[in-house]
Formats: sequence, C-alpha cells, structure tokens
Amino acid sequence: MAKFLIVEARFYDHLNDMLVAGARAALEAEGHKVDVITVPGALEIPGAIVLADQSGQYEGYVAIGVVIRGETYHFEIVAGESARGVMALTMDGLAVGNGILTVENEAQALVRADPAQKDKGGEAAKAALALLALRAKFA
Repeated sequence: MAKFLIVEARFYDHLNDMLVAGARAALEAEGHKVDVITVPGALEIPGAIVLADQSGQYEGYVAIGVVIRGETYHFEIVAGESARGVMALTMDGLAVGNGILTVENEAQALVRADPAQKDKGGEAAKAALALLALRAKFA
C-alpha cells in the first residue's frame, strides 16, 4: 500500500469535485491511502508536488485541474507550462499522473471530468499507479 497526494488547482469546483472523485476512487480501489491539497492554479501544481516529495510522505502524485480556453494567450501559457512542469517531474523519476484538463469549453470539461464518462481523474491516478509500478520494477 502506497500513499498518494492529489494536488488540485481548484478553480471550477464542480469539475474538480468530479476529477478528484475519479482519482480517489481509482487509488482507493487498489488499497492506497490518499491525501488532497489545493493550490491556487495549475502553474502551482508542479511546485507543490516538489515540496510534498521533499517531505518523503508520498510515493505518488496526481495533478488535477481544469484550464478552459479564454480570449487571451494565457490559456496557452498555463496549459503548456503546467504540462511541462508535470512532465519534468516524471522525467526526474516521480510517479505523477497528469489530470489537468485543457479544453475549449465547459461542456468538454464536463465529459472528461465525470467519472461516469471519460473519468480523466481516474485515468491520471492509473497513470501514477503504472509509473509507481515501473519504478519498483526497475529499482
């Protein structure tokens, strides 16, 4: 049994609730313990994961958030840089599942967040589980 941390950028409460529920369900179904923390935005997720990892309390992480395209270039920066940050952590050997949705509109986000539909929170948790298993295999 491992301990996982879900790091969520909580902006769209109803969407985040679904993503977190999916991630939590996937991890708990495998017998793992789960904590959840909230950060201001998707750009803060990688930094929060680094701080948590330095504590030695967690074996894996799930990044959760929703970035919906707006009228400015800000969407591209947040979407790209948050993904880059999460990818950098996985390249450093951390077991991180990326459940940060980057979508055009709320309708797309609803389908992807809902555990009864695309369950991207659950998929991100399963990705973190897969990376943790690979890390153990190659240790």
